[in-house]
Amino acid sequence: MNTAAASPSQPVQHDRYKWVALTNTTLGILMATINSSIVLIALPNIFKGIKLNPLDPGNSGYFLWLLMGFMVVTAVLVVSFGHVGDMFGRVKMYTVGFAIFTLASILLSVTWSTGAAGAIELIVFRIIQGVGGAFIFANSAAILTDAFPKNQRGLALGINNVAGIAGSFIGLVLGGLLAPLDWRLVFLVSVPFGVAGTLWAIFRLKEQGFRTPAKIDWIGNITFAVGLIAILVGITNGIEPYGTSTMGWGSPAVLAELIGGAIVLAFFGWYETKTDHPMFKLRLFRIRAFSAGNFAALLASMGRGGMMFILIIWLQGIWLPLHGYTYAQTPLWAGIYLLPLTAGFLVAGPVSGLLSDHFGARPFATGGMILAAVSFYVLELLPTNFGYPGFAGVIFLNGVAMGLFASPNRAGIMNSLPPRERGAGAGMAATFQNSAMVLSIGVFFSLMIVGLSAALPPALFHGLTTHGVPGAVAQKIAGLPPVALLFAAFLGINPLGSVLGPQVLGHLSQANAAFLTSKGYFPQLISTPFHAGLAEALNFAMIACLLAAFASVLRGKQYHHPDEEVLPSAGASTSPGAVHEDATPSQPVLVSKGTTAE
Repeated sequence: MNTAAASPSQPVQHDRYKWVALTNTTLGILMATINSSIVLIALPNIFKGIKLNPLDPGNSGYFLWLLMGFMVVTAVLVVSFGHVGDMFGRVKMYTVGFAIFTLASILLSVTWSTGAAGAIELIVFRIIQGVGGAFIFANSAAILTDAFPKNQRGLALGINNVAGIAGSFIGLVLGGLLAPLDWRLVFLVSVPFGVAGTLWAIFRLKEQGFRTPAKIDWIGNITFAVGLIAILVGITNGIEPYGTSTMGWGSPAVLAELIGGAIVLAFFGWYETKTDHPMFKLRLFRIRAFSAGNFAALLASMGRGGMMFILIIWLQGIWLPLHGYTYAQTPLWAGIYLLPLTAGFLVAGPVSGLLSDHFGARPFATGGMILAAVSFYVLELLPTNFGYPGFAGVIFLNGVAMGLFASPNRAGIMNSLPPRERGAGAGMAATFQNSAMVLSIGVFFSLMIVGLSAALPPALFHGLTTHGVPGAVAQKIAGLPPVALLFAAFLGINPLGSVLGPQVLGHLSQANAAFLTSKGYFPQLISTPFHAGLAEALNFAMIACLLAAFASVLRGKQYHHPDEEVLPSAGASTSPGAVHEDATPSQPVLVSKGTTAE
């Protein structure tokens, strides 16, 4: 039997309360997304603080898991926590997430060990932080959907979504400012906001959505977690070198993780159709607006997920050093020079969300993805050593495109959900998006490494021997995995200064040593190989965005799920009386007494 925290016959959208819900959930999303990216820029100072060399081959795993552990955990847990929110209260679970996130931020800021032990502690605390983030991501959209009337949800979800996306770029700049002062400030900065947000949620947020008592699907939770973790870990490990290979995709362990994870997820999908209380409500995919919106979001995340990393590497490893910045300065300035991308999101997101309330998600989401594909094409035409105004214009256009897509698409997904299943549906949507982000990073890095592997070793060998490095040493350096050089550029470290070391540099003439370790030599050396890999990655992004546009077209016209009805079982008939303007067999007409689907 289903019970509700508030009777559907009584109004639950109060003008004052809905803004309380929006400001609190926006703070939560902003805090979580800032912390997901702040580490990107702060990693050099973090590793220096715990006295660990990130370029040591044995330490690359620590680098990757500090970078991606948060995303992996949120991707795995967010759907389960959305379902738990439907069962026990979305506000309650959201508040728990705020508290866990704040506790983890405190633990991260007081990490006491150094070396490998310190790295492991940081990874564990980041995973705990990811657990809190999963509670926040899973329930914030559902809380807003409960609080706002259907004709204002696009605006509310747009503001919330844009704040989240903007947070990922604010984190880059904030990390660049705080990390040089003290790496612990990178984590400590979240604590006062976390404490205030938790107390605010406890005293001001109200349960306004339906609660759906059900048994926890333990088998579904376990198999989903095991299968998805195996695949995401396999993707992460596939980026690392294996034996004499530049990447680990041929490693028996990686193949076992990927194939084993796929088998477990296939069993999970089968089991979810048999259990009475499924964690992953597959029947929601009978709603066309929900299924098309989720597939569009997955493809959009595939297209843009790895792009931030590639742009940071492009700026830090090549463009900024060529324009006079030291490697130590590049992390902060990379974040600053990417601000036009954030500005594009901020301009387009709320406006498109507001307009989608009146015209539906399809024109904005579809147009946004087509525009994103165009922006990736133009980005590919730029030279590696571009003029900044042109680059800024292209990434601003890309930000506008993603803003046009993200807010309406999210509102379209949430509007399509039955009230009792908004938490589970929001969690499923977040799982698609977060998993695609991790997969996209793996794809982008792999394409970049493939491009670098063909052209970089001979160029590096020729350049080193020309400037006095012995052939055996040059051959060894040229044979280093390209991913190590990418990581070095990502961390704001002069790669050649690090790999040559004082012993080799000490035997070179002063002129040759100064030339090889100068700000401009390595960027010039890597420019042509980098652009080859960049072209492959951007082609992939274009294809993903065009497919997302096609998926968005399939969503149908504007649709709001009736307020009181749950989904019918397969083959069940629906009650007459309300007509959906684009009803098809894949989009059942869902009605409730006195409600029309728009």
